[in-house]
Amino acid sequence: MIDSSPPLLHYYGKLKRLPPQIPTPDQRNDLPDGTALVEEYCQLPLIDLSCLSSTNEKVRLGCADAICRASSEWGFFQVVNHGISPELVRNMRREQVKLFQTPFDKKVACGVLDNSYRWGTPTATCPKQLSWSEAFHIPISKVFEQACYGEFSSLREVMVEFAAAMSKLARLLAGVLAENLGHPRGVFENICQESNCFLRLNRYPACPISSEISGLVPHTDSDYLTILSQDEVGGLQLMKDSKWVAVKPNPDALIVNIGDLSQAWSNDIYKSVEHKVMANRKKERYSIAYFLCPSYDSLIGSCREPSIYRKFTFGEYRSQVQEDVKRTGRKMGLPRFLL
Repeated sequence: MIDSSPPLLHYYGKLKRLPPQIPTPDQRNDLPDGTALVEEYCQLPLIDLSCLSSTNEKVRLGCADAICRASSEWGFFQVVNHGISPELVRNMRREQVKLFQTPFDKKVACGVLDNSYRWGTPTATCPKQLSWSEAFHIPISKVFEQACYGEFSSLREVMVEFAAAMSKLARLLAGVLAENLGHPRGVFENICQESNCFLRLNRYPACPISSEISGLVPHTDSDYLTILSQDEVGGLQLMKDSKWVAVKPNPDALIVNIGDLSQAWSNDIYKSVEHKVMANRKKERYSIAYFLCPSYDSLIGSCREPSIYRKFTFGEYRSQVQEDVKRTGRKMGLPRFLL
């Protein structure tokens, strides 16, 4: 049987400078520093977006307030009645699974979807920096180009529809957040043009080493806003009150989280919260994320004065993040841009 998974176990062994081994389940020395085991799921704020189109003004304002309050207090929330049909999500998941079932060597070499295939963590220098996952990180501008799909022609139609639906939802939510701070709902329309945004297809293979290894290492998102569609397996954790808490999957909901740029733009009113994905010993996990991003030359400044961050371009921010990760193994993020 041809293996579709990347050689993560070999990579893990190489990082440990030892032959690949499978520790016993009670060994916890592979936990990331400062991480506690999570015993319970948290209850993320759950928001019914159909209320935004209610004829009752009080209901509309209450829904918008719930979005903004969750963005300030949690940096994360869930949305239902979001306008993306269950059938579209199922079709997208089916095509995603087919794509990842392609033999690993072919995924690396075939150049599908603008050479967007990634696996592991190229900058990792020790096991705790390794992400046990693979992904296609695709510019939205390439989603519409038929030549990018090669033999995966059935993927294009559903991905175009899915990307358009996620884009519409992201702009709706960004408009609510902007209006809450006294700005027009359309303030992000020119800043975050479709060609600057990304869609990321993720697969987290079952991990034989430990259920405590990171499927995706702790990080914050470098965009304005992220929308996540995940399967029923679970594994997403976020930092809340200085503790890691797990997010229970909801089959009817999408997860939304605030990115670094929204935190900087809002002068820390909205919070970009550290999060990660834990690997699963027995089950693989799939998710799809949409990232609302500006162009690399866009200037990021506070919507209020006095600002607590200096102005910076998105390109400058991304370069600094990449430099930090390469040098230290982790993202330093916004603190580097404090005045």
